[in-house]
Amino acid sequence: MKALYFQEHGTVNNLKFGEINEPVLDSNTHVLIRVRACSLNHLDLWVLAGWRGLELPLPHYGGADIAGEVEDPGESEVLQKGDRVVVCPGYLDGPEDEWSRAGQDSLSPSYKILGEARTGGFAEFISVPNHAVHKIPDNRSFEEAAAPLLVGLTAWRMLMTQASIKKGDSVLIVGSGGGLNSFSIQLAKSLGAQVIALTSSENKEEKSLKLGADIALNYLQKPDWSKDVIRVTEGLGADIVVDNVGAASFSHSLKAVKRGGTIVTVGNTSGPKLEIDNRYIFSKQIKIIGSTMGSAKDFDALLQHLWSNKLKPVIDQSIPLENGKEAYKILEEGKQFGKVVISV
Repeated sequence: MKALYFQEHGTVNNLKFGEINEPVLDSNTHVLIRVRACSLNHLDLWVLAGWRGLELPLPHYGGADIAGEVEDPGESEVLQKGDRVVVCPGYLDGPEDEWSRAGQDSLSPSYKILGEARTGGFAEFISVPNHAVHKIPDNRSFEEAAAPLLVGLTAWRMLMTQASIKKGDSVLIVGSGGGLNSFSIQLAKSLGAQVIALTSSENKEEKSLKLGADIALNYLQKPDWSKDVIRVTEGLGADIVVDNVGAASFSHSLKAVKRGGTIVTVGNTSGPKLEIDNRYIFSKQIKIIGSTMGSAKDFDALLQHLWSNKLKPVIDQSIPLENGKEAYKILEEGKQFGKVVISV
């Protein structure tokens, strides 16, 4: 089968497109999927670059957000050849433990992410556990179905499960161009929140407002943007701050959050070393909560909300698998608004 793969960690130039061995189906527990679309995440850039302790069988190919058709259902009693499906990007792959028994799947050491701990969807076929496969509505294209999976699961857990968002809450989304934040704007708005989007350009301001943001602020024009957040929330600050930027933004997020409010940290696209004045934490009694990925229950709830509320992810562009290197470059440069999808 054809795949977009790498034989050693490094830069985008290490990516190759060509023939690779097709996965072997364990028919007792797995389903063979013919991949039709798979979107990119920053995780794909990090896996390509590699990190200390990441030991992957090579060659390796990434891709966590998979939509396609059932090629071989194995011994599944609910799936048939030709069914249109998506795959949960993170799932348990090991014995039960205290976290999995408590429904906290993504805390378990046996939790695996497609494209990270094992090969992903930047290939023509993938074999996945049948419990991770879900049917999709006929009115969704494969690209639309694939784009929100990892970011949607992450957004659902951080807003619903971790931050306990309520109707009427003010939610600040720090940055609006990436897939997670563009989807978080839509999700928070659909849950009845007042959404403030922090952006880097007039173009992204306009797009954020079209997505449903009530207010858009340009942090390049107003570097001390926490003051503007305080102003637009009538002197209170945001009930919930979503910060996946990290080093460049966290000190401002501490100032922008409401007294007794919550900061959810879900990433560090600008670096992991944070500058923290802990006086803001104890004097304002701020809750700082980490969040990553989500459980099977989170994913089920996300899909139900996604399909029933007709939320559609923002797709910046779709690129054929053979040109996948260009898709990586677009994500690396950070010029996209929404998701970059690879069509297979």
